[in-house]
Amino acid sequence: MLKVGITGQPGFVGSHLYNLLGTEPDIQRIPCRDEFFSDEKALRNFVKQCDVIVHLAAMNRHPDPQVIYDTNIRLVKQLIAAMEAEQVAPHVLFSSSTQEERDNLYGASKREGRQLLAEWAERNGGKFTGCVIPNVFGPFGKPNYNSVVATFCHKLTHGEEPEIQVDGSIRLIYVGDLCREFIKIMRTAETAVLRPIPYGAERKVSELLATFRRFKELYFEQGILPELHDRFEVQLFNTFCGYLDYKTFYPFSLKNNTDARGTFVELVKLDHLGGQVSFSTTVPGVTRGNHYHTRKIERFAVIRGKARIELRRIGTTEKMVFELDGDHPAFVDMPVWHTHNITNIGDDELYTVFWINEFYNPEDPDTFFEEA
Repeated sequence: MLKVGITGQPGFVGSHLYNLLGTEPDIQRIPCRDEFFSDEKALRNFVKQCDVIVHLAAMNRHPDPQVIYDTNIRLVKQLIAAMEAEQVAPHVLFSSSTQEERDNLYGASKREGRQLLAEWAERNGGKFTGCVIPNVFGPFGKPNYNSVVATFCHKLTHGEEPEIQVDGSIRLIYVGDLCREFIKIMRTAETAVLRPIPYGAERKVSELLATFRRFKELYFEQGILPELHDRFEVQLFNTFCGYLDYKTFYPFSLKNNTDARGTFVELVKLDHLGGQVSFSTTVPGVTRGNHYHTRKIERFAVIRGKARIELRRIGTTEKMVFELDGDHPAFVDMPVWHTHNITNIGDDELYTVFWINEFYNPEDPDTFFEEA
């Protein structure tokens, strides 16, 4: 069992990595809280439990660049001091940045922090991998802090107008892909003072904004699932959906078209996306689901009977509950990293239609069971 700890665990990348490690049966997660860096004993107790430490704790933004530099160097030195005090030499993965090459104090803090840890490894016989990472994006990042992607998505889903400061070209990596790179390095015990992490795609800022505007027009405003041309656009879409206010956005009302023949409802508008549509019948009192996905896009729509749908983001305790009735057609989409279920709360059989953007593959199901 590989014991892995993450400094900066509550942060954007840290929380994604912590949750993904939770799906790996041969990895034990060693919890880390930010307060450990204010408690020498707690930090020392943390490092001595770890086979691998992913050092993500850092400051990205502050009005005074010197504060960023001082904070990031201090965090590295505290980590080194704790490991040397406990005389342990775990494999340390350091999260650096492509900004190392730039003439700014944030880049300098990353470059010098990486060098300090490389020197620690050489002195103490430890393993070290200095990961130089492109711009990271994904669901739940902080707007105006983690990336321009987070800022664009938040503004477009909250009635604000994004602005382009500089229309440069950005190399991007999806947070899930970055976390899988970390896991690969852990498993192979790869060491390198400088290990560039490959980027997933390169786009101009204006191209990103145009894509998110398309998502807003189709999905946010009309409920139409947009055409996603490749894996990268699927990642952008999942990111965009991570900034919806689920409590007010769902259930998304559908139009009843009724005449003497009955009722016709346009359930799913795909915009060439494809995927698989299924249906189920559920007897009263029975619950289906209690699982989550890390990449799949999925929709539940009740067409007959009464149902309760429950959603809970992995790693949190807050539960969102929606009640749907087939007499008033509506849907709820399942955001990635949210465990979900559906229960028949009526007296009659429940009819539910499901759509998902890819066929079920038993060798790669992307389905992890956890109570909602």
